[in-house]
Amino acid sequence: MFIAKTRLVGFLLMAMAFAACAGDRADADLDLESDAPGVATSEVSYEAGGVTMNGYLAYDPSVEGRRPGVLVVHEWWGHNDYARRRAEMLAELGYTALAVDMYGDGKTADHPDDAGAFAQQVAADMDAAEARFVAALDVLKNHPSTDPERVAAIGYCFGGGVVLAMARRGLDLDGVASFHGSVAPPPTPTPPGSIKARVLVLHGGADPFVPPDQLAGFRADMDQAGAPYEVVVYENVLHSFTNPAADSVGEKFGLPLKYDAGADEQSWARLQQFFREIF
Repeated sequence: MFIAKTRLVGFLLMAMAFAACAGDRADADLDLESDAPGVATSEVSYEAGGVTMNGYLAYDPSVEGRRPGVLVVHEWWGHNDYARRRAEMLAELGYTALAVDMYGDGKTADHPDDAGAFAQQVAADMDAAEARFVAALDVLKNHPSTDPERVAAIGYCFGGGVVLAMARRGLDLDGVASFHGSVAPPPTPTPPGSIKARVLVLHGGADPFVPPDQLAGFRADMDQAGAPYEVVVYENVLHSFTNPAADSVGEKFGLPLKYDAGADEQSWARLQQFFREIF
């Protein structure tokens, strides 16, 4: 049992906590002003396991009726302005979005060492991680603008690993999408039929943190689990390709990161198509 747990922790650390999620707090160069003045945003607090989580909810009150809800899971730097801006962008598209807090108390990191420590705490107790994710999901579902029968989750880097892990745990989601997230297969195969969500992986083909064998392992695990999934590979694209802060942070910490405007635009368009399909 100890060996299995150790392997699981090691897998999750590799899968979710590379020293690669862009941003000196991941938001240095990103325009954080919403382009849609009609979008309403609010700070939300919720609890999981006795820990207070600080989230950020965004929706467009001019949209009539209930609409699909989307969780946004942050990079390993923590719940920061990059995740919030993505939530606003989803609200601009007509969804209700909640940028979640997986670390608790709104903790964020400025250095990879701290980010790694925060991510390790999550990886060491995935039952607690699931409880935090579900607590955020409940907040999203209970918002008056959300249709609780239509929900999905997206994640970036660390967050991509989180949403894939939640799908493998059988959470009732319509879909999950991972942007430059880790896709390493678990130490034990995912049970057939256990994944309820459709899975979309948006991957940089030159990402050294997610090598081809890891991607092959992911495909094999999804195939044997009978999961509906799609992998989109952007050739010659490095890690953290959606974050405009990637270049400067890569230089600062000596990491192979690079923003790619084309892949960013294409992956966001593919996400919108994915949502049209699942909703």
